[in-house]
Amino acid sequence: MKLYVNLARAVVQALELIFDDAKYADKVIEKVLKQNPKWGARDRRFIAETTYDIVRWYRFLENITEAESRDYWKLLGGWCVLHNIQLPEWEEFKGLSEKRIRERDMKMRAIRRFRESIPDWLDTLGEAELGRRWDSELASLNEEAHVVLRANTLKITAEELQRQLAEGEIETDLLEDFPDALVLLERQNVFRHPAFKEGFFEVQDAASQFIAPFLRVEPGMRVVDACAGAGGKTLHLAALMKNKGRIVAMDVEAWKLEELQKRARRAGVSNLETRFIESSKTIKRLDNSADRLLLDVPCSGLGVLKRNPDAKWKLSPQFIDEVKTLQLHILEDYGTMLKPGGLMVYSTCSILPSENEKQVDAFLTKHGDKYEMVDQKHSWPSDGFDGFYMALIKKK
Repeated sequence: MKLYVNLARAVVQALELIFDDAKYADKVIEKVLKQNPKWGARDRRFIAETTYDIVRWYRFLENITEAESRDYWKLLGGWCVLHNIQLPEWEEFKGLSEKRIRERDMKMRAIRRFRESIPDWLDTLGEAELGRRWDSELASLNEEAHVVLRANTLKITAEELQRQLAEGEIETDLLEDFPDALVLLERQNVFRHPAFKEGFFEVQDAASQFIAPFLRVEPGMRVVDACAGAGGKTLHLAALMKNKGRIVAMDVEAWKLEELQKRARRAGVSNLETRFIESSKTIKRLDNSADRLLLDVPCSGLGVLKRNPDAKWKLSPQFIDEVKTLQLHILEDYGTMLKPGGLMVYSTCSILPSENEKQVDAFLTKHGDKYEMVDQKHSWPSDGFDGFYMALIKKK
């Protein structure tokens, strides 16, 4: 394969925006690709995949190339050597030695924090919390994420969706244990397909599709999704409830609820109400009103590093401490919305016990007279998809 200067510049520009300007990688890729509509599918794929790969392996590439801080051309050069792409004789690659890179490649692979390209503090934390399991989970988090769809059963079955996508040359596999899920055999832009515009599917990781069914909702119930965000799990709940009953979707970010309303209209969801959380009064107004309550709380996001590799360079110990305080606050304050006898799910996209079972244990130790554990479940990155934790709790 030959490296073209316009594609190389696009990758470097994307890396500058991600690291120097602290922009989200997915938004950056979207912006960079819009700059040149003449790029074909192969060029666009090269830019997106190469950028994500360099972000994922940033620390490893920095060490094997001996690059000065944030020399993105050197990182790209190291990536090319590892992928057997001949380095052009460009000024930007001056001083790079393929032999030296390969020697350091062998040396760095012996050290986990370099081999898996992760900050020292995060490697220490992961090992302290997960012990021997950390090795396999960390390696899995560096794999490329699958693109998984969830068939919107308000409009279509997974089998019929698979047939329609195949007609548009989008090949998928149905997933055992995930009744509404289809995984793409090849990454491509599914949002252009008429089936998306018709609201026949959402892009949602398979592990994320465990959470709504775990809440054991039934048609006709009153369900509160208290940390709804843009609402992927909210829409799944609506499908499971067959548009019967009521879902109150809440969030502290009004723009996310606006996005949810757009998605809900496309999906044909009619049992949804959104409420912006202005203050604690918003929560108090719903005391003892919910048959089911979903608390998909803010977290470190360590379980979804496959699809958000830039997060590991933006996380800090301080942020994780702050988010754990927030998680307990949400459990304490939002649980009041649940009716006696009702069920709630506490869930995160983290794999750290301190954000998961230990938070639930602390809550139940303090409030064991009012709540009890019914079930809990882990989805580990090493299972093939994102990392999630969910606990099903009953209000006595």
